[in-house]
Amino acid sequence: MCGIVAGIAQRNVVPILIEGLKRLEYRGYDSAGLAVINQGEIFRKRELGKVKGLEALIASDPIEGNLGIAHTRWATHGKPSTANAHPHVSRDKVAVVHNGIIENHDQLRTALKQNGFVFTSETDTEVIVHKIAEELQRTGNLLSAVKNTVAVLQGAYALGVVHSEQPDTLIACRKGSPLVIGVGIGEYFIASDIAALLPVTQRFIFLEEGDVAQLKIDSLVIYDKNDKIVERPITESQLKPDSVDKGKYRHYMLKEIYEQPWAVSETLEGRFIDKRLQDTAFGHNAPEVFDQIKSVQILACGTSYHAGLVARYWFEKLARVPCAIEVASEFRYRNPVISPDTLVVTISQSGETADTLAALLEAKRLGVKHSLVICNAPESSLVRESELVLMTRAGPEIGVASTKAFTTQLVALLMLVIAVGRRFALTQEMEETIVSELFTLPGNIEKALRLDGEIETLSQRFADKHNALFLGRGTHYPIAMEGALKLKEISYIHAEAYPAGELKHGPLALIDAEMPVVTVAPNNNLLEKLRSNIQEVSARGGQLIVFMDEALAESEDENVQIVKMPSVSNVISPIVYTIPLQLLSYHVAVLKGTDVDQPRNLAKSVTVE
Repeated sequence: MCGIVAGIAQRNVVPILIEGLKRLEYRGYDSAGLAVINQGEIFRKRELGKVKGLEALIASDPIEGNLGIAHTRWATHGKPSTANAHPHVSRDKVAVVHNGIIENHDQLRTALKQNGFVFTSETDTEVIVHKIAEELQRTGNLLSAVKNTVAVLQGAYALGVVHSEQPDTLIACRKGSPLVIGVGIGEYFIASDIAALLPVTQRFIFLEEGDVAQLKIDSLVIYDKNDKIVERPITESQLKPDSVDKGKYRHYMLKEIYEQPWAVSETLEGRFIDKRLQDTAFGHNAPEVFDQIKSVQILACGTSYHAGLVARYWFEKLARVPCAIEVASEFRYRNPVISPDTLVVTISQSGETADTLAALLEAKRLGVKHSLVICNAPESSLVRESELVLMTRAGPEIGVASTKAFTTQLVALLMLVIAVGRRFALTQEMEETIVSELFTLPGNIEKALRLDGEIETLSQRFADKHNALFLGRGTHYPIAMEGALKLKEISYIHAEAYPAGELKHGPLALIDAEMPVVTVAPNNNLLEKLRSNIQEVSARGGQLIVFMDEALAESEDENVQIVKMPSVSNVISPIVYTIPLQLLSYHVAVLKGTDVDQPRNLAKSVTVE
């Protein structure tokens, strides 16, 4: 969601902050702002809309400084406006940028108003900057003022704080929202995401929950949640600045769709010996953990939830392991009953999904002994909170609509099914077959990508449509759900997914010539039942687009257009059949003229409830 970039250096940091904000645009935002300290004054610029607007504003009225903070805001408290944009300033002395939500802002606001502070925004963030200014009156020291302030804040925050009378100091702190320190040569930076800082450093320190850091040009001191000075390790990132460039592609989303053969290969790489999956790929103590568990509970949100739905079929059909899945935002509010010998599996691209993190902590509170996260972000909060970890290695995913993160999550989940299932009903012969099929995935995804031109032509059917229906059965029902989500996310067409067997229970009433119906029809034991569902739609004038195994792709029905898919096994077919649905949503969005990579109202990393 919101993005933070800040820095203290011996050079003008404004160009660095602007470039950092551009690299955080994928997170989703509605306004941008920047403040620097120069000759004992705060100079601030804020602009509603894109970072390029802020950049133009600074170009027309330049500001510079060696110490600065910058932010892209995604509206929570208060509508998108210049007044609500960050940084927020108190009495021309203190400036703050903030990610997260302060739950007790109303009480703090009331007290601060009584003490003479004037509020100019609707945000919860403004209480933070005024509270720091109030504490400065007592302590005279920025570090102490920030520590005293965060002690009374309830909720989640990542903060960057500067004070006009201490131009050599940048304060950073985090609780519930990610924040990383970039270590340069004679300079330090902070950001919500390492991607923002790759042009200036590849050395990073990941702040932990409750940390407060004091950054100066020549020193860094970190205090933990108990106010003890601690050292956090420096991590060398393997990412390069051009890792987040679009390259030859028109949009990040298209680039990331085409990166999936590589991403899947990376997910598989080094985790097998002689085609046998190694338990230790999940952690050094994974064999002992897997020996103890009796069931699996998956917790996730959005696209990751759809990956978990597919995995539930795999766990129960292939391995005969009891598996439950729940939307993470619901889990901790329904007083769930969960056995201590359950493996809690969380799934998150960013590793910072607030609802998923909160659900994991609730499961631990309820007595669950073992947890595993499938994630694409090392050092993220979910990774640090989980006992076992399997990184998807998909590389940076910039497009808000997840593509390669989803397919690599599916691959990782199928690997987990193998590791756990061999302790239940998964035979060695079944395991060898699945592993062989996994290694065919990059090639089969390449085949699916060759349908791009055909799907682009097909997308024209959606140019004037406002609704669409997606159908699937078995493991392909979640794939239909994911296809519908992609279409609604980036083209703003209302799309719903149903198990095809539910057609007669209501959705059939929607079918007419104006309702495109997208059907996922692999060659499995549900195909004949799905054929009858297709006929039901066609008989009512519905326009069907059917993604079907090339070996079976025949139809003389004028209402049915078949897209021939590569013949693949039932186990891996959900992963392969995802590809054309991603391409379809992409091309429809391009036709509609929407902002493909940054769809309205959405954020890449949902770090608040």
